[in-house]
Amino acid sequence: MNQAGFIRAHTVPSHAPLVPEIALHLASEITPIWSASEAWLAERNVAPPFWAFAWPGGQALARFCLDAPERVRGGCVLDFAAGCGIAAIAAARAGAASVEAAEIDPLAIAACRLNASLNGVTLGLVCRDLVGEQSPWDCVLAGDICYEAPMSRHVLPWLRTLARRGTTVWLADPGRAYLPTQGLEPVVGYRVPTSLELEDRTTREVTIYRLAP
Repeated sequence: MNQAGFIRAHTVPSHAPLVPEIALHLASEITPIWSASEAWLAERNVAPPFWAFAWPGGQALARFCLDAPERVRGGCVLDFAAGCGIAAIAAARAGAASVEAAEIDPLAIAACRLNASLNGVTLGLVCRDLVGEQSPWDCVLAGDICYEAPMSRHVLPWLRTLARRGTTVWLADPGRAYLPTQGLEPVVGYRVPTSLELEDRTTREVTIYRLAP
């Protein structure tokens, strides 16, 4: 079974609660896809299926783009660690001139491709770690990237460098442990419904910050 076939076999077209305008191939329950994925992913040395869920940070960024399209309209946008691609799709629908969805997981890239097609938008798909690269982007969307200390240490200095060079960086965080305590300008908050299978509560309070240089 190829990547697209695997995704279609273990997901159903669904809508994230905060962003019902966007259709996504999502797992209906976490345990079946995690179990089904283990052997398939192990054979191919692929990461766990985080792409099969619309995480709170991504939902908030998507809502943020759709509610105020001028934030991305006409610009070159990067959705960093895009997951299922919900924020990238929202930016495209909000009128961004170009949108790239970046992931290090090839299966996530395949999911972004399927989800973009489902919504009739075109995304540039980048399957590599972009950290350290020069910015061709006007705006970077980064949802829920502060869940692990190594991830925060790896990514945040690069995002601050981009901000110093004029890129607008929007960071959506649902209260993760490794969010920095300084250099963040809160812009808006969202209450995002979630699942006890994914989180330790039924809603997450997500804040979108503008990252200071």
